Amino acid sequence: MSRIQILPDILSNKIAAGEVVERPSSVVKELLENSIDANSSRIIIDIENGGRSLIRISDNGSGMNRDDAMLSIERYATSKIRTDSDLYSIKTLGFRGEALPSIASVSQFSLITRDEFSETGTQILIDGGKIKSVTEVGTSVGTMIDVKNLFYNTPARRKFLKSTNAEMGHIADTLSGIALGRPEIGFQLVHNGKMVKKWPVSSNPLDRISAVFGQDIRGGLHKIELETENASVFGWISSPSITQSTSQKIYLYVNGRFIRDRGLQHALFEGYQGRLMKGRFPIAVLFIKVPFEQLDVNVHPAKHEIRFAGYRYVHETLKAAVFKAWNIIDHIKPEPVSIEIPTHNHISRIDRSSAALLFSQNRHEAKEIPFQAPFQKTTFTYDEPSEKETISEKQSLYSASINSTVQGKSRPQQANYTDYPGAQKDPYLSTGILTPLRVIGQLYNTYIICESENEFILFDQHAAHERILFEQLKRKAQKSGSPAQKLLIPEIIDFGYSESAILEKLLPGLLSFGLEIEPFGGNTFAVKAIPSLISDKEVKPFIVEMVEKISDIGFADGIEKTIDDCLIMMACHGAIRANQALSEKEMKGIIDQLALCENPSHCPHGRPIRISWPISELEKKFKRIL
Repeated sequence: MSRIQILPDILSNKIAAGEVVERPSSVVKELLENSIDANSSRIIIDIENGGRSLIRISDNGSGMNRDDAMLSIERYATSKIRTDSDLYSIKTLGFRGEALPSIASVSQFSLITRDEFSETGTQILIDGGKIKSVTEVGTSVGTMIDVKNLFYNTPARRKFLKSTNAEMGHIADTLSGIALGRPEIGFQLVHNGKMVKKWPVSSNPLDRISAVFGQDIRGGLHKIELETENASVFGWISSPSITQSTSQKIYLYVNGRFIRDRGLQHALFEGYQGRLMKGRFPIAVLFIKVPFEQLDVNVHPAKHEIRFAGYRYVHETLKAAVFKAWNIIDHIKPEPVSIEIPTHNHISRIDRSSAALLFSQNRHEAKEIPFQAPFQKTTFTYDEPSEKETISEKQSLYSASINSTVQGKSRPQQANYTDYPGAQKDPYLSTGILTPLRVIGQLYNTYIICESENEFILFDQHAAHERILFEQLKRKAQKSGSPAQKLLIPEIIDFGYSESAILEKLLPGLLSFGLEIEPFGGNTFAVKAIPSLISDKEVKPFIVEMVEKISDIGFADGIEKTIDDCLIMMACHGAIRANQALSEKEMKGIIDQLALCENPSHCPHGRPIRISWPISELEKKFKRIL
């Protein structure tokens, strides 16, 4: 008997399902794309148990008659391509005809549909890929698909599903990605009978963007628009003062298809021309159109990746569109000249007022927009310990609180390092941080210059202050809670579904160090108090960044490590910045406080706080000794 055999249809469908259906959100994506291709104007998504128990997609699209409904559950049956040329000019989101049979092979599947020419609808029931019944039913025009008990017959795949909240977060993100690109369609998302999202039809894409991201972001978005011979770009980008710690809120649509493309993200960043801080990402919703024949969408089973025939041209057009927008905002008026950009097949020209500036090295420099808040005078205070206190108690009491007022200042006295009880026990102290230091001054408003008897030392003021704040926050959280500053008017913050679930899980831990946040209905939260140590800082940015980063990396190391990560981000936002001038007493205060930290050598992120050169090295450089 031959060792090579043709696989049964059910088994081949399960293999296909492994490529197309990774998790419940994959099912939602495939079914939503079918509903959009059917010209639906209203789509309702009902989810139970994060998609494990039920995924139901209902639309008011064109629907199908009985014959088409029967063919739709066959592999590679599609109404969207007929010839080879159609395959290389895909105009629809779906086209391969494998989604429905693949999904039906790993679930208990129901399809109810009717087109406008049929008096009754058709219901098809499938269990694990086997058709159980086909009946006539009364229903309105459109399609409703139920996917129950996903992966019930493939337990190896079902066990890899995450928690209900995690899977629901993926579904909400998938819907957001599709809904942002289709403002002309109304969407509703319901989970376990509770309305999660409801986005009505809108003729203005900015209304949908505001509905998805929150109204407070609307004023910080700028429209971009550029049309060239073989590509056009249209959409909105955020100002450099409104950024994220991840790229999760960069949405790219090519011919209406939501994609992920690092190259196009790079073009977006390049268009900002130095206006973005390193490690920060803008919010962007961008619509790119190219000729259909210049695009290959059949690259990846999930269709998130595409190929361009003229990729360089699209890249430069996007970059030019962003740069043009900032030139207008910054009131730069370049002279109209034309340049040439090579494409896949030919040379095309773009107006100098938009793209040509990208290649200019000496005409107009990008106007830099500051990222930190205006300088605020800082005051460092701490209490003197009594002689009877232990080393750990001294370290706790030798803490500094920072406030933005210049009234009632209490300046620290010079720390007496020679009397510090731990001076002979900590091996780090032998490097000189607790030997008498003299503050000489500040370098580039970023580094504190000190000298000891035998060394020349530079301290990174932001890294040092970040370490100080982190240890203070952590000590206070471990004791009886951190002193909190009540907000006169609570700060209201909107999050997405997955971010809301993360924040709810963090609330008890955040309260322990003085950050009081309460649910405010739906995915909205009210910040009522913040730790006194950072009471002069803006509340919303660090909370948003904190939740975004945890959403990106997850809770893999446990809740305690996650709370530490929150403290690190809080300390980073609360610390003095680079390029911030300090007085001599303020510099001394930082050095004094740093000396009392458990780890005075590195900031919480792991960067070095200080570097030093022995005086002997300097003398060698100046040829004082040979």
